[in-house]
Amino acid sequence: MYASNASNIGIINNDAPRFVLRFLLLSFGMLAIWYVLLLGNMVFNIVERRQLEAEVRVLSSEVADLELAYLSVLSNINLELSHSIGFKEVKAKFATRKSLGSINTLQNEI
Repeated sequence: MYASNASNIGIINNDAPRFVLRFLLLSFGMLAIWYVLLLGNMVFNIVERRQLEAEVRVLSSEVADLELAYLSVLSNINLELSHSIGFKEVKAKFATRKSLGSINTLQNEI
């Protein structure tokens, strides 16, 4: 009785669950790779930022030393130093302008 009915049943090859499982596993794998890449990029950026912060500390220390040297040199500049270098004191000459009433316009014709 059962044997006769078995010949009428068609075997359905339904690959939909396998396709969905493979798609989910592939998606999970791609997301895992993407996560690892993002995590690696963040770690690389953190290490680079720490190196740059150390470089900033070194450079700011150098700037402070240069400012201190500049201020010490600036405090030593005086008239005796300028004479020893070869500078001479000169008398200042200023240009003056005559008032408009004193200009003779007849002599200045073009």
